[in-house]
This record gives sequence, C-alpha cells and structure tokens, in this order.
Amino acid sequence: MTLDELGTRICIMGPSSSGKSTMADAIARARGLVPIHLDQLYHLPHTDWVPRPEDEFAALHDAAIMGPRWVIDGNYSRLLPQRLQLATGFVLLDVPTSVSLYRYIRRCWFERDRRGALEGNRDSVKWDVIHHISGATRANRIRYETMFGDIRLPKVRLDSTRAIAAFYRVNGMSR
Repeated sequence: MTLDELGTRICIMGPSSSGKSTMADAIARARGLVPIHLDQLYHLPHTDWVPRPEDEFAALHDAAIMGPRWVIDGNYSRLLPQRLQLATGFVLLDVPTSVSLYRYIRRCWFERDRRGALEGNRDSVKWDVIHHISGATRANRIRYETMFGDIRLPKVRLDSTRAIAAFYRVNGMSR
C-alpha cells in the first residue's frame, strides 16, 4: 500500500506508544498534509495530561477533520465514526506490546521534542500507562482487528517494526 492509495485524509490508529504520532508527522511531510495529534486536542496544554471537557474535545476534533488534507493519529474510538466518514485511507499500527513498552520508556527518558507531545509538558514514566500498555493492549488488539476488517477504505495493517520500516522506505518517508 502506498501513500497515494491512502489519499489526502488518513487515520492512524494503534496501541499506545506504537509510533502513531511519528508516522503522522512523516506522512504529513511526505504528502503536504496537516498533522493532527488527537492527544493534543484531548488534553489541556501545560498540564500533566489533564483531559479537556468532553464537549470541548469533540468540537476541536470535529473542526480539525473538516480540513481537506490531514493525517490524524490517535484512537478515541467514540469519535472514530466522524473520522472514518471523511477519511480516504486508514493505517493500523499493531506492534508487539514489548515494542510499545520500550518506546514509552525511551520517549519518557530520552526524547525532549517528541512528535505529538503535549505542549508545555515533559513525559514521565507512569505506572498506570505501563499497566495500560501491558494489559489493555491485548483486548484492544481484538477490537482493532475486528474494526480493521469492517473498514471499507484503502488500508494497511503494519504488525512489526520491520513492516513499519518497509512502509517508510517504500513511501520515501523519514522519521
């Protein structure tokens, strides 16, 4: 699957710390799309991941997807129908849990200017996030697999770091 086949409004979903924001920025640069990071819309800037009021987040989300050219990363499944209605392509990152845990620890300890980071916040290791990645990810994988089968858009499922690297290479993208 190439970026051309995915079109100009691309959704990226997958487990926490699977590389969604990094890929969204790479696709945005390669295709001239606007990157939209749902974590930045959902959480208040300059906080330690404090959520916005739900109606405010939904309004920001719905306004963001009205643009003609975007790549959006994040799950927030309750708003997925609006995204899929306007999307032209879909990417599912389905990396192993061990990869997500490694990436989470690495970004918290070593990455200062992480793509998709919350403005005014520096990530720190949180046990609830580690628990979420190691526990909830398994259940979410089943849900994502079912959802992926039901999506009727050009789509690609990338289930390993090797598959992700090949997708970057084939599409001339860089991290």
